[in-house]
Amino acid sequence: MNIKKGDQVKILSGKDRGKTGSVFNVLTKENRVTVEGLNVFKKRSRPKKQGQKGEVVMVPRPMPVAKVMLICKNCKKPTRVGHREEGNQRVRYCKHCQAKT
Repeated sequence: MNIKKGDQVKILSGKDRGKTGSVFNVLTKENRVTVEGLNVFKKRSRPKKQGQKGEVVMVPRPMPVAKVMLICKNCKKPTRVGHREEGNQRVRYCKHCQAKT
């Protein structure tokens, strides 16, 4: 998977198309990412104790990795990601400006 926790991404499709946000959770087995503050849905919680009221909580849901695109830290554009070896390390790089991401 080309996207890691903490990356800035742009949403390509869905109700939040065009918005950007930071990834705070990556589900590698399911190929999904959760973006902070985007793809948010209402979840109703029941009252825990007697006399307490139930409430509506806004919860971000995971979205497929194919619907987000990494934003390069150097050129600040949404970009595809390439991989190359520098020494013994495998490094991600921006396909536009060739800078490490």
